[in-house]
Amino acid sequence: MKKILAPLFIIAFTFIFSRCEDQFIFPDKEKKVNLTASEQKIISSSEIFGLKLFKEINNNEGDKNIFISPLSVSMALGMTLNGANSSTYDSIKAVLELNGLTEKEINESYKSLIDKLVNLDPKVAFNIANSIWFRNTMTFRQDFINTNKTYFNAEVSGLDFNNPASVDVINNWVDLNTKGKITQIIDRIPPEAVMYLINAIYFKGDWKYQFNKDDTKDDFFNTLDGSQVPCKMMAQGNNFNYFSNELFQAVELPYGDSSFSMIIFLPAPDKDINDVINRFTETNWNAWLGSFDVKEGVIHMPKFELKYDIRLNKILQALGMGIAFSGAADFTKMYSPGNLFISEVKHKTYVKVDEEGTEAAAVTSVEISLTSNNGGSSKFYMRIDRPFIFVIKDNHANSILFIGKIINPGL
Repeated sequence: MKKILAPLFIIAFTFIFSRCEDQFIFPDKEKKVNLTASEQKIISSSEIFGLKLFKEINNNEGDKNIFISPLSVSMALGMTLNGANSSTYDSIKAVLELNGLTEKEINESYKSLIDKLVNLDPKVAFNIANSIWFRNTMTFRQDFINTNKTYFNAEVSGLDFNNPASVDVINNWVDLNTKGKITQIIDRIPPEAVMYLINAIYFKGDWKYQFNKDDTKDDFFNTLDGSQVPCKMMAQGNNFNYFSNELFQAVELPYGDSSFSMIIFLPAPDKDINDVINRFTETNWNAWLGSFDVKEGVIHMPKFELKYDIRLNKILQALGMGIAFSGAADFTKMYSPGNLFISEVKHKTYVKVDEEGTEAAAVTSVEISLTSNNGGSSKFYMRIDRPFIFVIKDNHANSILFIGKIINPGL
């Protein structure tokens, strides 16, 4: 539905747009990383897993800010998968949407994905780190250790889990590999815990076309209950990769040399944010990505900084991994005597969005424990002043690196 713009807005539109002198070059959709069939499959699997994980978390978290890294969760569970056997292996593989791939294809694809993503854009800092920490009084299967070293570049170390200093060793690794944005993933090591498989991701990208700080103004953001909260609203006029339908407006903001970008989905005024999230399927996602086109317009979006953490046990059980969290779990490919299960999956993230760009980090920890029993139109205007969804992705394989929703930018 077209809107008539008041003269005052037209003046503001002209002023803001005139501040942008660079010619916009939107992400090159023809520039693709060469992917094997297995790599294409794991990218598709990552999309499906990420979207269903986000929707399940949204169903459980209610009206809260959310920010997760499906890639981080997938990497940590991917390492764990190498220690699983029988129906436990099958359940984790199914939740990760990896059916149809052999164990070797899965591991090779993870390795290839890591190598390609971290070297994708010299103007964007993107790092992936994996580690395994185990109780040094136990002997774990060497082929499990070697596989994760080879394919996940995992740092592996045995620690005295009875020594409180081991908590600091693990947290210091997390701190280092997230550039200080996440400083702690565990606060204690329970006596039954025998291993931690941890993934850390760090992302820092400057906008290809930065917001001018002089255009950032005090403003208000409308929350779900109809109240308003103060915020710092950035503004920019440019040619944007843009798409809209009856459900939402969407704009793509590239980083660096356009190898990575953020897509913001702003629900239509008569739509609830959950109406949009519930439509996040692989089919819709790919159709939406193919519908973006370069259009001239103005966006206003709030600056925000968010720390988020969640215990994923119930979420992953609801998605079909229940056996891995039970006494019936089979991790004999990790530890020959068995009697191991996943006791906790913890996920922490950080994101800061301002005029210069985006900084984000994520850590996922899988805690393994012994069982207790031993057994194409005119200019657009997009004012992001109400709850919205955002995705950070790479523009070659289109893998979802982070996905979140902002209900209140001030929280």
